[in-house]
Amino acid sequence: MEKPTEPVNPLPSLTPPVFHILLALSQGERHGYAIMLDVARQTDDALKLGPGTLYGCLKRMLAAGLVEESEARPDPTIDDNRRRYYRMTSAGQQAVRAEADRLARAVNAAKACRLLDAPGGVA
Repeated sequence: MEKPTEPVNPLPSLTPPVFHILLALSQGERHGYAIMLDVARQTDDALKLGPGTLYGCLKRMLAAGLVEESEARPDPTIDDNRRRYYRMTSAGQQAVRAEADRLARAVNAAKACRLLDAPGGVA
């Protein structure tokens, strides 16, 4: 009897803060405060990252290779040179895409169970 094949190296699911940080960085390099503002905007203020959560996540994301610190700096006359800028790596892109796909499948399953409104009408 053949064993069912399992996905090769499936990516672990991301926590909501990490997912939303990566979404913010998918639009380009950002400094910490800009990431916090973007996450709040993405979630209609349902997820507000404090500095401890944000920088704890970024530290773990740096160690995991999902993000990297950018060496490029904006014009110093319009920016505080103490800010650190972050950008997503290719591993981060792969992880956020995999998580978005996993979440889309979960939403589709919820719709199939009539737990959410179906497109174009009420379930």
